[in-house]
Amino acid sequence: MKQILDAISSGTATADDIAAIPLPESYRAVTVHKDEQEMFAGVPTREKDPRKSLHVEDVPLPELGPGEALVAVMASSVNYNTVWTSIFEPVSTFGFLERYGRTNPLAKRHDLPYHQVGSDLSGVVLRTGPGVHTWNPGDEVVAHCLSVELESPLGHNDTMLDPEQRIWGFETNFGGLAQIALVKANQLLHKPAHLTWEEAAVPGLVNSTAYRQLVSQNGAGMKQGDLVLIWGASGGLGSYATQMALNGGATPICVVSSPEKAEICRRMGAELIIDRNAEGYRFWKDDQTQDPKEWRRLGARIRELTGGDDVDIVFEHPGRETFGASVYVARKGGTIVTCASTSGFMHEYDNRFLWMNLKRIVGSHFANYREAWEANRLIARGKVHPTLSKSYALEDTGQAAYDVHRNLHQGKVGVLALAPSEGLGVRDEALRSQHLEAINRFRDI
Repeated sequence: MKQILDAISSGTATADDIAAIPLPESYRAVTVHKDEQEMFAGVPTREKDPRKSLHVEDVPLPELGPGEALVAVMASSVNYNTVWTSIFEPVSTFGFLERYGRTNPLAKRHDLPYHQVGSDLSGVVLRTGPGVHTWNPGDEVVAHCLSVELESPLGHNDTMLDPEQRIWGFETNFGGLAQIALVKANQLLHKPAHLTWEEAAVPGLVNSTAYRQLVSQNGAGMKQGDLVLIWGASGGLGSYATQMALNGGATPICVVSSPEKAEICRRMGAELIIDRNAEGYRFWKDDQTQDPKEWRRLGARIRELTGGDDVDIVFEHPGRETFGASVYVARKGGTIVTCASTSGFMHEYDNRFLWMNLKRIVGSHFANYREAWEANRLIARGKVHPTLSKSYALEDTGQAAYDVHRNLHQGKVGVLALAPSEGLGVRDEALRSQHLEAINRFRDI
């Protein structure tokens, strides 16, 4: 791996130089093991410890197939899907790998007794397979995590509708938390030249998810002047939604859970903030019964902040805990757009507030390649900035996943793979200088 790292670090290696470097037979990767998928049986979710299930070990180099690329990973990040994989919830990801492995002979490579995890990376292309013409060895890239087969007509209008779409590193093997990753070439995007490796690695999944959910016509289709209620507005997903609302001419109403998180939103430029814990919202009386009075109290608080207006869009991802309130507070004809259910998948709401007020609920899941490209372009142009709070060494990924699982983090946490330290990989110093204040502000969240 030293020869690969030296060539990348030199900044002068050509495509031919990179292509001439012999590939190692094995490399370090973060994995979970198939024979340990029952290790947390009977343990409450919160007590399941990713530090016990995530391993950092040597794994063999995978075979490179048509339309694919091997990438030297300089940095990656931990997403919630990494946590889900590590605690084997809501299901073990080995079921995904087994099903994928049955689809075709090449996919069989993914059905292994270990799962190399991770759905983000920044790095350098090492090799490309047959049929790849746009990308070459030496290209500096980030990866978006949609893996599609595109053999069905259903995916050609929106690849997220392809029946064989999967989230790379979660529903496929050979993910980004490793020194080398295997991706499809149509996952690759150009690395923003003004960012370090770790800064470039963290936005991919959450930035693209927020773009489709909030901006794209496949999501809420946000426009100038919209009022947008954003749950968890300081977090890994909400912080990107907040930035997109601000630079897209909308007004975010940021819902957070502490004064510290409220301050993060103010530093991003948001002015309308609700600290749900400080104001004591309790949307459920008990496990079975919601409290509409609390919905109404939240709606009144929103109108107090906005000068009497209800919100056009609710950016939803907590799920069960907040969904009834979200449906209630959206304006007549408004949109509730949801991409996750971190507090529970079984949502309950009063349908009268939906149908009688002509509201709509939109499901949004990750992003197609065009949406990911547009979201990455916002990063590359300095319109949206990475929200990176801390970087871990690859060997410490278990601790990083534990911190995300226990919500001990802010924004996103990065993981250094081949990059020996933070601060490397900047290629456009002038653009970085132009946005340095904002970059540092978002890094310090």
